[in-house]
Amino acid sequence: MFDTKVALIVRDDLAVWQKLNVVAFLATGVAAAIPEALGEPYEDASGHVYGRMLGQPMLVFAADLSGLQAAHRQALTRELDIVPYVQPMFATGHDAANREAFRAQDTSHFEFVGLALHGAKKAVDKAVKGLALHG
Repeated sequence: MFDTKVALIVRDDLAVWQKLNVVAFLATGVAAAIPEALGEPYEDASGHVYGRMLGQPMLVFAADLSGLQAAHRQALTRELDIVPYVQPMFATGHDAANREAFRAQDTSHFEFVGLALHGAKKAVDKAVKGLALHG
């Protein structure tokens, strides 16, 4: 049905509120990075118009830090769209600080708490190979 796939990967040792926060931010990152993936606005029977959502499913996976780092390496080699979320971003209060926290990361050992991946189905499948759907 879809040529592409969206996978959200969240670290399995986070508190529930952190997992939800990460998934929400990653989903907005996907929508911003791939605006053509957004569906049309919703309209109810009374004519009230509501916001748009992504027009395809997003699968949510759980992983430990090494699983996230492996998925990131695979995503880079497969040239997927990547939206990152790292641990220090929990301590920031605004977008510019988030970017500073991300830029300060050691690129050989990112402290990922979440990743969103988008791209060709087979490429995304290879990047998340071995990860379980979040339960």
